[in-house]
Amino acid sequence: MSKIEIACFNPESAMIAFENGADRIELCDGLSEGGTTPNFDIAKQLREKINIPIFVMIRPRGGDFTYSDAEFEQMKEELIQLKSLNVDGFVFGILDENDEVNIEQNKALVELANPFPCTFHRAFDRAKDLENSLEKVIECGFKTILTSGQKPNVSEGKENLKKLVELSNGRIEILIGGGLRSINIEEIREVTKAGYFHSSAITDGGAFASGEEVIALTNK
Repeated sequence: MSKIEIACFNPESAMIAFENGADRIELCDGLSEGGTTPNFDIAKQLREKINIPIFVMIRPRGGDFTYSDAEFEQMKEELIQLKSLNVDGFVFGILDENDEVNIEQNKALVELANPFPCTFHRAFDRAKDLENSLEKVIECGFKTILTSGQKPNVSEGKENLKKLVELSNGRIEILIGGGLRSINIEEIREVTKAGYFHSSAITDGGAFASGEEVIALTNK
C-alpha cells in the first residue's frame, strides 16, 4: 500500500494535508527557498492538533547544502528544541564543499535526533555519484532518502529512482518527490516500484496545499 507525505510550508497546508488523508507531514518554512526550519511555536501548535506523523525540516537557510560551523551549531540547537515537542522525525541533509555527503556532520545530527528517524532530503539530488551517495547516506543512519533521482523532477528521474529502489534493497526507504502530482504518480509508481511518495500538493502556484490534490494523491 503506497503512502503519501505532504510537504507543508505553513500551518494551513498542514491542516489541509491532515484533514484530507495524508499519511505524514513534512513541516517546513521558506517555500521560496525550498524549505527551511519551521517556527517552534507553529510546530508546537500543530503537534497538538495533528495525530499523524510530523517530520520537521532542519535547514538554516536556502541555497546550497554546505554549512558554516555557526550554521551547523544552529541546526543542532534547533533539532534539540524541536525534539522536545515529540515530533516523529527530522529531515535534513549536509554536503561538503565537493558536493559529497558529509558523513561526519550528518551522523552527528542523526545521533542527536535518536530515537527519532531521519530523512536525508533533496540535497541528495545535488550530491555526486548516485550509488556512492546512497551508501554514504545509509552509513550515516538515515531511514529515508527524499529524491527525484538526481534529476530536476521525478518524471525525468524515474529510471534513476527505479535504480535507487533496487540498490537500496530494503536497507533504506526511497521517498519519491520533486514535481510529483496526482497526474503522474501512477506512472512513477509503476516504473519505480516505490512505496512512499512526497508532494507539496500545490496546484495553483500559490502557497497552500490543495485538499482536492491531497485526496487525488492518496486515492491513486
